[in-house]
Amino acid sequence: MSFIPEEIERHYLQTKESERLTGSRGELELLRTQAILARHLPPRPATIFDVGGAAGVYAFPLAKHGYPVHLIDPVDVHLQQARSYAAESGITLASVARGDARQLDIPSNSADAVLLLGPLYHLVEYADRLQALSEARRILKAQGVLFAAAVCRFASLIDGLSSGFFRDAEFRKIVAADLASGQHRNPTNHPAYFTTAYFHRPEDLASEVRDAGFAEIQTFAVEGPAWSAALFGEVWDDPAQRSSLLEFLSLIESEPSVQGASAHLIAVARRPN
Repeated sequence: MSFIPEEIERHYLQTKESERLTGSRGELELLRTQAILARHLPPRPATIFDVGGAAGVYAFPLAKHGYPVHLIDPVDVHLQQARSYAAESGITLASVARGDARQLDIPSNSADAVLLLGPLYHLVEYADRLQALSEARRILKAQGVLFAAAVCRFASLIDGLSSGFFRDAEFRKIVAADLASGQHRNPTNHPAYFTTAYFHRPEDLASEVRDAGFAEIQTFAVEGPAWSAALFGEVWDDPAQRSSLLEFLSLIESEPSVQGASAHLIAVARRPN
């Protein structure tokens, strides 16, 4: 049984998700996401469900810091990678299981925090995204915290211009569709052009989280505008500049006027009592 469309699973068989976060842009996404988690997670030993957590790039550091983390993902190769890493590193997750964010085999009121750092951008229909958010709300305890990530509506345009993909007329067709509807498709099967996805406007991410019954919603820009800057790599390679950049990005992460320039967004919200 497949929980996700074949082209999405094929994309993750061709690419290693954990390695995506090792280049300079990937490290920026990783460190900024970890910083947002660190500020808003309940104190240890709060129970975390990392739903759609791939091979555990966020789950394992959290487990290492004393959180019981349950990793759930629909892609078998991700679960294999997670189990291999657990064996190699000696870091134990509370569980590793295959599952669908829209229908979790988890009792209600089980989680202190739920990470949805991947599902929303692979659920291309609003009804499916709402179902995943509602499932997260169901398994959360009262006042539990949700972290829901999205790819920004304008990411492919910005990425295409900064990476050179924009030279490709087929890529420009992909951008046109993204801007028109948020529905991202990759008929070229070029692995760098991503796979079937939905790209959110910042305000729409907050609206969907609200529609699922969450409260105290905050939306943060993960990379802000930094990821597409011409000299970003030079800044990132210098420890002093890197430290300043991370500080400045935390200062502008809630600024609505720059959120659309970020590659990724994270909504943080609570389940009401």
